[in-house]
Amino acid sequence: MSNYELKITSKGCQQHEKLQLPLPLIFIRERPPTTYSVTFESFGKMMELVNNGYYESLPFTVDGFNWTFKIYPNGNSDTTRGLVYCYVRIDNSSLTDPPLDVYAEIKFFAYNYGLSQYYTYQEVEPVNFDSVEQEWGKWIDVFVAQRNKSEVFSYDENISNPVFTWNLTNFSTLTLESYTSDPFSSGDRNWVLKVYPNGDGDGADNSLSLYLLSESNEKNYVRATLRVLNQIGSDNVEKQVEGWPNAAENGWGYQEFIPLADLQDSTKGFVVDDVLEVEVEIMAISKQTPIN
Repeated sequence: MSNYELKITSKGCQQHEKLQLPLPLIFIRERPPTTYSVTFESFGKMMELVNNGYYESLPFTVDGFNWTFKIYPNGNSDTTRGLVYCYVRIDNSSLTDPPLDVYAEIKFFAYNYGLSQYYTYQEVEPVNFDSVEQEWGKWIDVFVAQRNKSEVFSYDENISNPVFTWNLTNFSTLTLESYTSDPFSSGDRNWVLKVYPNGDGDGADNSLSLYLLSESNEKNYVRATLRVLNQIGSDNVEKQVEGWPNAAENGWGYQEFIPLADLQDSTKGFVVDDVLEVEVEIMAISKQTPIN
C-alpha cells in the first residue's frame, strides 16, 4: 500500500524568486502520514491487473481542492521498469474560474514492515500545480500500510449473484438511441446493462451494441461475459470483457456485439415474440473501499 502527505501552502497567481535549495529529504520516521493512504490486499495482483498502466485512487479533498493518488507499479516508461512511481494529481476543475496556481508541500511514504517505520521522501520546495501541470510525482522503493483517511484495493473472484438477464420487449418498435436496464446487484455492487438497438460508433446501423456499466461510475477492474441469448437453441452469442472501463462509455462492452441481420432473421432465434434477451455473468471484480 502507498501513502502520501499533502499540505497546501499558497494559491492564486503569483511571481516569486527561485532560490538554490538543497536536495529532497529522504529519512525514516515512525509517525504515519496524515493525508491519504492506499492498501493493496495483494500488491502482486494489482501489478498484474494494471500491467504497464497506473492505479488511481478514489478522489479526496485537501484545503478545498480535489485530488487523486496515482501509482505506477511497473514504472511509467520503458526506461523505468522495476521502479514504483507515485503521483499526486489535482482535479482540473479546481484550477479554473478563475485560473489558479496551487502550491503544495508533498511527502511520499513507504512502510517498512521489518522496521515498523516509514521511508519518507520530502520535497523541500512547494510543488506548483496549474491547468497545464496537473500532476507531480517521484519513484519510491517500498510499499505501505493504511493510516488515517485511506482506501483498500481488493480483487474478488467469488461473486455473489453473478448472472443478470434482461428482456427487452417490443424490440422491433424501440425508437430511442439507447436503453438502460434497471440496476441490479452483483458482487455487492450495483450495475446496469446498456443496449443500443441500432448500434453505437462502429456498430451504428449494422450491429447491436451492448455494455456493462457501474451504476456509480466506479473505475475498477472487471472480468465478465456478455451474452445475447438464443431462445430456440444453445447458440448464444457471448463475448468476454476484461480490464478497466473504457473511456467512451466508462464501462465494458462492444460496439459491434451482434449483427442486426441476425436479430432480424426469425430463424436465428435471437428475437422471439418480439423479445430480445441479453445477459451478463460477472466473474471477477476489483474494489476500492474507502476507510475514514
